[in-house]
Amino acid sequence: MLKTLASQIRQYKAATVLSPLCISMEVILEIMIPFIIARLIDQGIEAGNMQAIWKYGMLMLLSAFASLIFGTLSARFASAASTGFACNLRDTMFSKIQDYSFSNIDKFSPSGLITRMTTDVTNIQNAFMMLIRIAVRAPLMMISSLVMCLIINRRMSLIFLVALVILSAALSYIISHATKTFSEVFRKYDDLNESVRENVSAIRVVKAFVREDFENEKFRAAAENLYRLFVKAEKLIIMNMPVMNLVVYGCIIAIAWFGAHHIVAGDMTTGDLTSFLSYVMSVLMSLMMLSMIFVMLTMSAASARRVAEVINETPDIVNPEAPVFAVADGRIDFEDVDFAYAARTQDREEPEDTGLLDTLHDITLHIASGETIGIIGATGSGKSSLVSLVSRLYDPNKGSVKVGGRDVREYDLKTLRDAVSVVLQKNVLFSGTILDNLRWGKEDATLEECERVCRLACADEFIDQMPDRYETQIEAGGTNISGGQRQRLCIARALMKEPKILILDDSTSACDTATDASIRRALADHIPGTTKLIISQRVSSIMGCDRILVLDEGRVAAFASHEELLHHNDIYTDIYETQMQAGGDFDEPQ
Repeated sequence: MLKTLASQIRQYKAATVLSPLCISMEVILEIMIPFIIARLIDQGIEAGNMQAIWKYGMLMLLSAFASLIFGTLSARFASAASTGFACNLRDTMFSKIQDYSFSNIDKFSPSGLITRMTTDVTNIQNAFMMLIRIAVRAPLMMISSLVMCLIINRRMSLIFLVALVILSAALSYIISHATKTFSEVFRKYDDLNESVRENVSAIRVVKAFVREDFENEKFRAAAENLYRLFVKAEKLIIMNMPVMNLVVYGCIIAIAWFGAHHIVAGDMTTGDLTSFLSYVMSVLMSLMMLSMIFVMLTMSAASARRVAEVINETPDIVNPEAPVFAVADGRIDFEDVDFAYAARTQDREEPEDTGLLDTLHDITLHIASGETIGIIGATGSGKSSLVSLVSRLYDPNKGSVKVGGRDVREYDLKTLRDAVSVVLQKNVLFSGTILDNLRWGKEDATLEECERVCRLACADEFIDQMPDRYETQIEAGGTNISGGQRQRLCIARALMKEPKILILDDSTSACDTATDASIRRALADHIPGTTKLIISQRVSSIMGCDRILVLDEGRVAAFASHEELLHHNDIYTDIYETQMQAGGDFDEPQ
């Protein structure tokens, strides 16, 4: 874990080294100031020697000014190093997530990843700054002050032994009990963020069902749970200050008492006692700083483990050693394919719309280039899982999936996914203009190319009615347009890639039947050479396909034309008759 995090310092190594060097110089100069003050009192003030007063006074001012300069430089270097370190961590985590396969992403909930990239990285940033400043300053100040105390009066320095025993016992108790609590706190942050994410993304459903009170109560429960844990941890931490004050004032009283006796006896000067008290305060304040360092490290240790998990996660799907960089055509072959989602730990989120039945068994299919294939089946029959294997979003557990005559595992991932356009069930648009979203399919696409694909997807109908047409701003997630409009824009974006294989995963469910039919006709007329896989719950959307695949509990129940299925497959016949009798526009078989 430490090696993983340390590797992210990279270009900030110089600042990371310079900060503790500057803080060390600051400490040395600060240690000299009480010693100079003692000489000022003894040789200047008490002796009435103005020359000594000027000499030691100027020396003290110069030391203080130089200490200020080094302290400022240390703060600047530490700030640059810690913020840069945090920036590198977030950048590395985000880049690593982009390389994850779907199975890797399934291991972490969206809210968990957000917490790790925000709260956890901030905790590590604060701990890192403390390590290169306070963690250097505190022990160096404490050791130097102890040495100076021993030089001034060894017998009185024994008072520190009692103070160290009391503080060590208190800190051991606080740290041992707070560590477990803080580890649990950051796990609860995930629950809180998940509650916010789920509520915001589904706010329309919440309002439609008038469930605001229920959502408020759920969030309040998560917030109060986090509150209770923090209070429990803080109750332990705040014990640090009273114990520290007790020790500090006890030491001051003891030193003043014994110091007065030494002065009366002539064993110590007033200047020595003054400097001794200054060093005592430095030692005790250093101990307080060390205690806060331990608390901060305790808090950040859990965060560090969570961040390292994301960085060290190995993508399940990577490029082969000698990848193929060209897809010959849109042929698709499934050879004895089995697939099941990997087991997940209890505290991680299941992938959307998947369950124990969402697996594939003994799938063998052969689809010619340019064919239009309809896919139908009950919820959980494995439709989305099947098409996810084509673009290698997942790898099969058994068997092989071939595109263009070659196993998908032989292809360069970018090459394969450029040849396969997928419009998923959940349509996602990004903030920006309509043109910006369309150019996700082709970065340098001209306006004419964008208009062409929008005509094919029947998106031009509503775009032309907008005041800014293709420069219309789309809000994050496409919340300012309807579901059907989002679907048509996503189809147009997929067509922009000019793919060899086009997968429409229930991508016209929000469109009316007339628009659905228009899109299907346009695809058939204008991209006849593209292999098209169309998942739908509406028979009317797939009955014109060359062949229709019927899936049942992850197995191939039938694979034939519409007419053949009506005569030979009971599952398809039941779906067809149910929908046709009800008007042909039901999304689900009854």
